[in-house]
Amino acid sequence: MARHNRVARGTDQRGETYEVSFQPDWLRLVKVTRMLESGRQSTKTLFKNATKREQSPGQKIRTRVAAREQRLEFEIELDDPAGVVRRIIIETSPASAASPDDRLIFSIDSQPPSKRRT
Repeated sequence: MARHNRVARGTDQRGETYEVSFQPDWLRLVKVTRMLESGRQSTKTLFKNATKREQSPGQKIRTRVAAREQRLEFEIELDDPAGVVRRIIIETSPASAASPDDRLIFSIDSQPPSKRRT
């Protein structure tokens, strides 16, 4: 049985605060990518899970990201019975975006599987 979700906070390139609800045995890190005014792309690690995998994460993957000031909130739930999902990419356009072209791309990466003992 997988452990309950944990909650953490992180900030992006503009200092916006995010709340991340995550499964500690599945999630390794969350990155956020945005286009800057200069036209360049910037990626920042929003959150990195420092805990090691203690047990199997289970079949369902659940992660929630919210940023109240940006009126951005999403939750994903994914069935992964064989444990094959390693990364999930989500592209958003926050409700507070100045234009429809303003978008945030979240990369949600899993922890590597535990090494087998021989």
